[in-house]
Amino acid sequence: MTAQLHPPARRWPLAALRTAAVLVLLDTLAQAALAGLFVTGDLDFLAWHAANAGVLGALTVVQTAAALAVWRAARGPLWPAVASAVLAALVGVQQGLGEARILAGHLPLGMAVFGCAAGLTCWAFAQQDAARPAPAGAAG
Repeated sequence: MTAQLHPPARRWPLAALRTAAVLVLLDTLAQAALAGLFVTGDLDFLAWHAANAGVLGALTVVQTAAALAVWRAARGPLWPAVASAVLAALVGVQQGLGEARILAGHLPLGMAVFGCAAGLTCWAFAQQDAARPAPAGAAG
């Protein structure tokens, strides 16, 4: 019988990160839809777009906290927490550009935010749950 050197990593941080990442990604998609609806001429959607920007900002902070938990409690890599914090900062810059009506920066940054959110979500779901054993024959 071999002694276990380290206790198994906790499961909840990765589940929390996956949940937060999906919510950030879906809300980013909602932002794009609201912007598109506004561009079609319905000015009411601009208010919805602005209000939802605050929701997205809050969700990116939650995602950053979850990514920090993956790093600390589940002994995962640090870079997703850093990337999530950068994403939260970019969303703040995005809000400022939108409020200032600087569309030349607001639109491409919105695409970058969506790409970052999608990348972090894909990474979170590609991670093996540390508490679940690897499939037989898997190298690791």
